[in-house]
Amino acid sequence: MKVRIESTRTVKPIYEGNCPPPTSHCIPLSVFDKVTYNTHIAVIYAYRPPTPMNATIELGLQRALSEYREWAGRLGEDEKGDPVIFLNDKGVKLVEASVDCKLDQLMPLKPSPVLLSLHPSLKDVEELVQVQLTRFSCGSLVVGFTAHHLVADGHSTSNFLVSWGKASRGLDMNPLPLCDRTIFSPRKPNHFEFEHRGVEFKSKKLVKDFPNIYIDNFVDDIIVHKVHFTLEFLSKLKARASPPSNNLQNKTYSTFESLVAHLWRAITKARGLGGFEKTHVRISVNGRMRMNPRVPNEYFGNLVLWAFPSARVKDLLREPLPYAAKLIHEAIAKVNNSYFKSFIDFATHKAGKEEDLVPTAEMSKSVLCPNLEVDSWLRFPFYDLDFGGGSPYIFMPSYFPTEGMMFLLPSFIGMEV
Repeated sequence: MKVRIESTRTVKPIYEGNCPPPTSHCIPLSVFDKVTYNTHIAVIYAYRPPTPMNATIELGLQRALSEYREWAGRLGEDEKGDPVIFLNDKGVKLVEASVDCKLDQLMPLKPSPVLLSLHPSLKDVEELVQVQLTRFSCGSLVVGFTAHHLVADGHSTSNFLVSWGKASRGLDMNPLPLCDRTIFSPRKPNHFEFEHRGVEFKSKKLVKDFPNIYIDNFVDDIIVHKVHFTLEFLSKLKARASPPSNNLQNKTYSTFESLVAHLWRAITKARGLGGFEKTHVRISVNGRMRMNPRVPNEYFGNLVLWAFPSARVKDLLREPLPYAAKLIHEAIAKVNNSYFKSFIDFATHKAGKEEDLVPTAEMSKSVLCPNLEVDSWLRFPFYDLDFGGGSPYIFMPSYFPTEGMMFLLPSFIGMEV
């Protein structure tokens, strides 16, 4: 497949019926923004014809940026050296491209380096959002979208994408985003109830003394698989992972917990690790529903911490599936309101001022063994991105060759990983 770039330009917000806001303001990153992945994340959408014109999609993007101004800004530092987003309306990158073949000739679309040509490069990017509209000879449209994770998590980004679709169709973008990153205030007095060193943070000295030897060393050897799990399989797996229904002392584990438990055990067995070696799974936990008072779903930014269920290899493989499911369930349950509040206190007063700490979240490793990372996109409304020609028939992350990294997302034929 040869992708021909037709044009590249900068797209800026349109403020219809209002005076443009000042472009000299900046907003500080929250403690949750600072601790997440400092990189662009790319996703791929595919639409069958007929599809709206590029001009219609571009106008919708300009309208959406007027409500989500952060995406049209730039990352930088204020006069104190603190990380901020400059609301300068410098805009996002829009690339128009074409391919002289039918999209069906590339189907099924698999995670491979081919996907990298369907969105702008993720290296040395100034813009916080990039869009590539690739037209195929059959009339199909592939939308490649990249967004900087420091600005927003998957929940917020999917809300933006849905608003972009509404704006392209001439609809109101309700509900509007809550763009206030100052709502996470530390308590007085501070209360560090949990250990955050070695969890969300690590010593900068350790990073210098023990550099990551895995960067780019094994990328060419990594094969990324795309697997579909049927609803029937998931139902049976959930029943096998959960305790008997007459056991009132235990709760039924979720489909997510059951599947991750199964994958954790299967991958660990395939790796052939030593029995006394420890393995953990890094699982994203959305704080919107866990914090008290609850943070609205419309909050725009990052609000994610992580659960880290862990076990010795021999215990994980010797015990039945409910053992792993219980570890996962209990680890996720611990990331509750108290944990989020403790993190805010620690990140504000310890990590940021008193100690030389850096985030543990990084996307630079090509090998996570003996550990895993699971990003669940099951509840994100990615399939609701409708520019006027209907919902996409394909949605998937781009090509991320990282051993041990898994993305869980819904598909039209059941769960997908």
